[in-house]
Amino acid sequence: MRRAVYPGSYDPVTNGHLDIIERAAEVFDEVVIAVMINKAKQTLFTVEERTEMLRDVTSHLPNVRVDSWHGLLVQYCEKHGIKAIVKGLRAVSDFDYELQMAQMNQQLSGIDTLFMPTSPAYSFLSSSLVKEVAKYGGDVSHLLPAQINDRLLKRLAERA
Repeated sequence: MRRAVYPGSYDPVTNGHLDIIERAAEVFDEVVIAVMINKAKQTLFTVEERTEMLRDVTSHLPNVRVDSWHGLLVQYCEKHGIKAIVKGLRAVSDFDYELQMAQMNQQLSGIDTLFMPTSPAYSFLSSSLVKEVAKYGGDVSHLLPAQINDRLLKRLAERA
């Protein structure tokens, strides 16, 4: 079975993330979305909420499952017998950082990273940018699944 992990913080999941998830699901027998836990990073949504949102928006993909992890991604891969990491690339600047990570992960564990270019419609999109625009009243509804947009607006209203 060809299995891959697609790691990220997904705070919140965007249409750009979904693009990569759906395309990876066509290539691999199983794709595990790993919601990475970074205690140093302040998130808008809890890991449980992010996991729930991802399960909701990927429920149409039978070969995709969602999990969470605190620690090195390669340790997750080794523990679960996963041989590939999928990463989406938006721009050349992403490649510089992701290449270093891919080479480190390969050195540590022999696990390879496969890069997928983001669809041009999402090349500018990041969760951080979406949150920032929404925080100041900008319309980001076309950048997120509808149910995620609703949750984002509700959370921002709670914190206002």
